[in-house]
Amino acid sequence: MNSELQNLFQSLESLSEPVTLLAATITKAKQELETNIAREELNSSRRLDALQVALYNLNKLDSNINRSRRLLKDLRTLRRLLFGERTDVSTPSTTIESEDSQGVAAA
Repeated sequence: MNSELQNLFQSLESLSEPVTLLAATITKAKQELETNIAREELNSSRRLDALQVALYNLNKLDSNINRSRRLLKDLRTLRRLLFGERTDVSTPSTTIESEDSQGVAAA
């Protein structure tokens, strides 16, 4: 079962680069659409309406891709925690407890 989990996480991690490339492509397409919309704003036409709908849909796609990137990052973090790939960082409560015990011993 452990190897199945590792394979699952490895395949999820392999999505990081294509998702990043897709995000860059979406940004470029949005810039081109905004340029085309600026040109068409003088002419009130169906073409302008279509460009605005396309931009609206690209904005939604961009939002979904950014959300997916954050989720992939969270999954990478969870994988590191599950498989012990991340070193333990002392938490502030642990530090306070150790200082209290040292203070009691000194008194």
